[in-house]
Amino acid sequence: MLLDASQSQLVLVDYQERLMPAIFEAEAVARNAVRLGQLARLLKVPAFATEENPSGLGPNLAELKPLVQRTLSKMQFSAVEEGLAEWLRAPAPAAPRGNARSLPKHLQKPAQAAEERNQIVIAGCEAHVCLLQTALDLIEDEFEVWVVTDACSSRTERNRDAAFDRLAGAGAELVTTEMVAFEWLRGCEHPAFREVLALVR
Repeated sequence: MLLDASQSQLVLVDYQERLMPAIFEAEAVARNAVRLGQLARLLKVPAFATEENPSGLGPNLAELKPLVQRTLSKMQFSAVEEGLAEWLRAPAPAAPRGNARSLPKHLQKPAQAAEERNQIVIAGCEAHVCLLQTALDLIEDEFEVWVVTDACSSRTERNRDAAFDRLAGAGAELVTTEMVAFEWLRGCEHPAFREVLALVR
């Protein structure tokens, strides 16, 4: 199964100023997180971020902030425990106001629910703690979870790799930033192809 930009949402987990200096391969990981945010903006994929204990670990990296619609501050390791899944679910349609006689006919029909975007593309730090727990909870909540491995890390390589093994075993798809980019595009005739190519090169 391939990713579909129209069915996707992006979640960037805890790329925080005081945490990143301790992260294995932090520079490459942060660069790919920014690329994911830029791709999401270019291809109209909703993007969200989380910050773990921001008073202790600081805010997310400044270059990520303008690339997301909302940032969830949390104290639990899993962002799902603090309401992330509600952010990712399609909003319920608004009920028509008034009574049947006072409404025009086109408003008397029940509104259709907004289309759900069930493919969650997720990346972050630390891979074996907040990223892992959030992704596992999203899988349990019946989202399809795609973990962007080259935009994830931990303080140690061993912890990062253990997280990937566990996530794959739980049913998450393991992908890279370029895989996300080209699956969201699907072909070279996409109007954003050249801009996406410039981002991944």
